[in-house]
Formats: sequence, structure tokens, C-alpha cells
Amino acid sequence: MSKEWDILLPKQIDRSGPESLTDFAQCTRITEYERTDDALADIDQYDAIIVRTADLSAEVLARAERLKVIAKHGTGLDNIDIEAASRHGIVVCNTPGVNARSVAEQTIALLFGLRRNLHTADRHVRNGGWDRAAFVGRELQGDTLGLMGFGAIARETAAIAQGVGLEITIYDPHHADSKVPAGIERVDSLTELCAQSDAVSLHAPLTPETRHAIGAEQLNALGSDGVIINTARGGIIDESALVDALDEGLVGGAGLDNFEQEPPGADNPLYDYDRVLLTPHLGGVTENALERMSRRAADNVRTVYHGALPESTVNREDLDQEVLQ
Repeated sequence: MSKEWDILLPKQIDRSGPESLTDFAQCTRITEYERTDDALADIDQYDAIIVRTADLSAEVLARAERLKVIAKHGTGLDNIDIEAASRHGIVVCNTPGVNARSVAEQTIALLFGLRRNLHTADRHVRNGGWDRAAFVGRELQGDTLGLMGFGAIARETAAIAQGVGLEITIYDPHHADSKVPAGIERVDSLTELCAQSDAVSLHAPLTPETRHAIGAEQLNALGSDGVIINTARGGIIDESALVDALDEGLVGGAGLDNFEQEPPGADNPLYDYDRVLLTPHLGGVTENALERMSRRAADNVRTVYHGALPESTVNREDLDQEVLQ
């Protein structure tokens, strides 16, 4: 029996999601093409796309004559032109919260790694060293962790951090006071958040408002013992300002899972600092989270197939309901 829909899949996706769609869809992995651009050149052949990092620009979407839904395998939507999708009646949805625990654990792991010098101590031992005095660390208990944003990932991070013994302070102008649990302090600016925290972790989307929101002023307020953690999006930190702050000893260190350019260039100056711990945008990449994201993205596609809007539709108000019908 011929399948009713054709779906384009990302390079990597847990098989559980695509397998759940086989009753009505034929799935094609982007790896069946020589290049991602070749796959996107065929976008007019697909009814749905489950996307991770491919750039779905206005130009690409203008050719997507059959496309009905873009299901993001993850939360961030900065690689999708949502306005263009709305103009063409394409549903855009994501999978918020499914990788919250994974990213939260990565956040705390980076903080532990920095405070206990795990990356440099590992390299030291591999090179034949045994100088314990050179890697004296710092306990987290009693420190204050500042959170930029207080969505699902930040709340998971706060829960883990409180279990470790950290105090929590947040900055989130878009989060209602009534939803902030007791025992968590709130501040009115990013600079104030940095000034009151021993470590600051970023949990906000990359938008014009948040781009370079962490700059010289905020890093200077964080101070020479403070560290910055980014498991959100590259670009929220002004990397040039961070390099300057590291050079001048104005900030204690950084744990970065995201970069302004990904992958970072071979000459990125952040490589030169032992006080910087780097990982390749893997905060949400655990076996558990990948399965949840795959299933949720597939569920979203099925929902649109049946003529409804997924709960996580981000362009709901801009869609022409007649198109959906």
C-alpha cells in the first residue's frame, strides 16, 4: 500500500519516532542525500520534516509546496524562519521540556568540572603528572547559582543545584512571580544577577533581546572568582568580551556547550584557557532525551496529519485555519 505522506528526517534520530509513523508515511533520512543542501532542494517533495540543525530559511520554505509541518527535534527554533512558515501555512512545533533533565545535568556537570578542575587534572595525569596541590578545587555547597531564565531546563537545574547545597537566584522578566518557588531569590537585571552569584548559568533562547546579553558589564560584575555556564545558545555571551575578561582576570572561568559559531573555528581564542571547559553542544544529547524527542516530534507530525495542532505549536496565532482544514 502506498504511503500518504513523505517525511524528511534529520541525520540522527532515535528510530522509535520514525517507526511510529510507518502506518501512513514514508520516511527519508537526510543522509540519503550527498549534502544537506541537496535534501533541502527537494523540500517540495515532502509533507513533513523533522529537523534538528538544518537551516529552514524563507528561501527554502518558499519551495516547500507540500510541506504541512516542521517538527523541531528539540526546543530551539533559531534555525527556522517561523514567519515564512506561517505565510505558507506550515505548522511549526517543537518538543519543549523533553531534554530538560539532560541539559540540567550537563549544566551541573560543567559547574562541577570547572570548580574541581576535572578537565585540567585529567590532562595532567595523562601526561604523567601527580601534583595534587596544583588542582585544589572549590566546593559548591553554600555558593549561589544565578539562572538567566526560569523555564523547564532552569527549573530542573535549580532542583539539582539545591540538592547539592547551592542557593538559587534568578533573572527572568517573562516569568510570573507567582511561579517562582519559595526560597529562590529574584533580581531585576542580568548585571545584578551576576553581582549576587558565584556562578551564572544561561537558560534563555537566542533572540535579538538576548544576543550578547552577557557582555563586559555582566562579566565584570560576576568577578574574578565567578564562572559562567552556557548550555543554552551561542551568541548570548559576547565571546570577545569573555576573552577580554579572561585575559584581564575579571572572571574566574567558563563552561561552554554552545558557541557563536558552531563548530568553533580552529583559531578560537577560548581554546587557550585552562579556566574554560568546552563541550560540543551535547547538553540535550543523552539516550533518554533523544528517544523522548524522537517520539514527541513524531507525535507532533501525526497530530497535524489528523488535522489538529500540536500543543507545542509556536505559530498558532498566525496560521490560516482554512489551510489546516
